Amino acid sequence: MADDSQRNFRSVYYEKVGFRGVEEKKSLEILLKDDRLDIEKLCTFSQRFPLPSMYRILVWKVLLGIIPPHHESHALVMKCRKEQYWDIHHALRVIRFINDSTPQVDVFLHIHQLESGKLPRNLAFPLPKILEQYLNIEDNRLLMHLKACAAMSKLPYDLWFKKCFAGCLPESSLQRVWDKVISGSCKILVFVALEILLTFKMKILALNTAEKITQFLENIPQDNTDAIVSKAVDLWRTHCGTPAHSV
Repeated sequence: MADDSQRNFRSVYYEKVGFRGVEEKKSLEILLKDDRLDIEKLCTFSQRFPLPSMYRILVWKVLLGIIPPHHESHALVMKCRKEQYWDIHHALRVIRFINDSTPQVDVFLHIHQLESGKLPRNLAFPLPKILEQYLNIEDNRLLMHLKACAAMSKLPYDLWFKKCFAGCLPESSLQRVWDKVISGSCKILVFVALEILLTFKMKILALNTAEKITQFLENIPQDNTDAIVSKAVDLWRTHCGTPAHSV
């Protein structure tokens, strides 16, 4: 317990002085040495810290259930997973749901959806409504402008919530968002969308049609997306709290 407290204290200290990731990487390496990986602790780590790039794919696979927590099973399970992937890929081609021109990100999405028994036709979850609720709290004036332009129903929800910002954010920023999504917090998507609206508030207020607003949001500037994600994480923690488990 004392070691955990000391490690958490050092993590906070290093973050305050601008050296993020020093203790976090060591903590993750300790977790990954366990013969049976602790899913709960890996989830908590991913919620609290950005995953080091060298371990990101491994952690994502474990959290998504692609590979089991036991190290000795990884090679065999991945071989079976690859065979499963190509079987489902073939099935999607047979039913003409994908073809040679289908974007790879959509291929992956449809494979997962077919495997889980649901190929969606519509965006059927409440994230847009949740976004509106938080925007009302953070900036009511901006919300009123979007409603006056009839833009709230035309925001790029598919890009934000269905594709989880793939094609909107550059890879370095996108990975940090997906760390949270894969470890169980889809709500982070709401706060990334919220922070995009807040960051580009003045530009949005200068636009007076839903079409212009949507076009701009589908092609946001890429030069400060890391800052947007950092602020979104802060908003997420402010409104939803920080995971309580010690890492």
